[in-house]
Amino acid sequence: MNRRQFLGTAGSLAALPAIGGATPGGSAASSGRAEEPKFKLGTITYNIGDKWDIPTLLGACRSAKYEYVELRTTHAHRVEPDLSLERRREVRKQFEDAGVKLWSYGTVCEFQSPDAAAVRKQIEDCRAFCTLAADTGAKGVKVRPNGLPKGAEPARVLEQIGAALQECGKAAEDAGVEIWVEVHGGGTQQPENMRAIIDHCGHKSVGLCWNSNPTDVKDGSIRAAFELLKKDLRSCHINELWSGYPYRELFASFKSVGYDRVTFMEVAGVPEAANAKQPDAAIRFMKYYKALWTELAR
Repeated sequence: MNRRQFLGTAGSLAALPAIGGATPGGSAASSGRAEEPKFKLGTITYNIGDKWDIPTLLGACRSAKYEYVELRTTHAHRVEPDLSLERRREVRKQFEDAGVKLWSYGTVCEFQSPDAAAVRKQIEDCRAFCTLAADTGAKGVKVRPNGLPKGAEPARVLEQIGAALQECGKAAEDAGVEIWVEVHGGGTQQPENMRAIIDHCGHKSVGLCWNSNPTDVKDGSIRAAFELLKKDLRSCHINELWSGYPYRELFASFKSVGYDRVTFMEVAGVPEAANAKQPDAAIRFMKYYKALWTELAR
C-alpha cells in the first residue's frame, strides 16, 4: 500500500462508527462503557492502619487515592470519646485539610448481653460515639450484634437488640448522625435475624452495614439476602475481593438500588511491614485492591 492508498483507507475508516457504535465525543452509554458506580471505596483502620497515627493514615489514603475512612475504636490513631473538644476540632481539621472524609466510627458497641447493666453501658458508649461523630464531622457510628448468647431464646434477643438500637437511634438523631448496624455475629448475622432486629428498632436514624458474610450466599448468589435487607443499607464492609464471594453481583445490586455511599475495605493478613511508619507496602496493597475493586464495580 502506497501513501495515497493508506490515507484514503484511513479516511474511510475514520468515517465509520467506532466499535460498539460510539463516535468520538459520544456518551459512555453509546460507547458501551460501563457506567461509573455512585458508591465509593474507603478503608477501615482495622488490620491495615491499626498502628498508624492520623498523619500516617491520611498520607497513605492520599497516596492510594482513598477518600473515605472508618476509624476503628482502640487503634493507634486514638480518636475516642474521651477526646477534648479542642482535640476533636483538630482531628476534624486534619481530615479536611487532607481532603479525606472521616465518614464513620467502627465501634464494638453490642446489645445482646443478658445482663441489663451491660446493655445500658453499651448504649451509653454508643451515645458518646454519636457526640464524637458530630464533633469531628463524621456521618455514622457502626455498631454490631455479636451473636446469640448461649441458651437464650433467639426471638427475645433480637427484640432486645432492636429496643437498644432504638435508644441509640434517638441519640444519633439528636446529634445529627446515623447508626449503622453491622450484619455480624454467630446467628445474628443471618439475614432474616438482621431483618428482625431492624424491624424491632424501627428508628429512621438506624440502618444496616452489609458485612460480606458467607451466610449471605445461597446457591452462589446474594440475591435473597440483598432483597431482604436492601431498603435499610447505609454502609458496607468488603473483604478479600479474590475470595470467591460474589462481589460483582453485590456491586451490581448496589447499582440497582442507587447506593451512593461507601464500601469499606476490611482485609486481614497484611504483613506487619505494612503498619510501619513508612507504610509503602500497605500503600501498594491499597492501590492493587482499588484496581481490583474498580474492575468488579464496572
